[in-house]
Amino acid sequence: MSIVKETLARFEETVDGYIRDLEGTSLDQLLWKPADDEWSLGQMYMHLIRSAQFMHLRNAALCLKPDGSPEVSLAGKTEQGENVFKAGSFPPIRIRVAPSPQYTPPQPESKEQIVDGLRETLRRMAEIEPAITAAFEPDIRSRSESDEEIVRHTVLHPQFGGLNALEWFRLVEMHYRHHLRQKSRLDDAWRDAHE
Repeated sequence: MSIVKETLARFEETVDGYIRDLEGTSLDQLLWKPADDEWSLGQMYMHLIRSAQFMHLRNAALCLKPDGSPEVSLAGKTEQGENVFKAGSFPPIRIRVAPSPQYTPPQPESKEQIVDGLRETLRRMAEIEPAITAAFEPDIRSRSESDEEIVRHTVLHPQFGGLNALEWFRLVEMHYRHHLRQKSRLDDAWRDAHE
């Protein structure tokens, strides 16, 4: 199986797991925060949905069709970016970012909003997959000069440097998988606080 199709299959598995887990989760649990400076489970889901739709998939599409955007360059990855993609996952560490209106996700309005957002992200991943497969996995003899150029187009990630369309696509799956640790921590904290 190709890396693109494998990424999509793993992503679908992760999203299906998130949706299954949501069936047994109350809105109270989704909105509950273990501390004032921490996110709720619902905020974590909103972060996943928004970052995939408004950053990762947007940047993947931009790399495929730059249309003169100043965001597109030929910049390469940072050492941290190289390490993440070599490992195929984020390091198993907790990442903390100071609360801010730009970064802190809102609380969800409902469980349905989260499920719809997860399904929409999966739909958009499936929608862009053929274009990424065509650009990154054609038979090498049939690759055109424009395909070679698309492969080199990157958009900067704040920590990982210049990522191409395939890397932005893979990042969605890695990011969703990375947050499984946070979900587990929040589930445990909820159980401990409500026993």
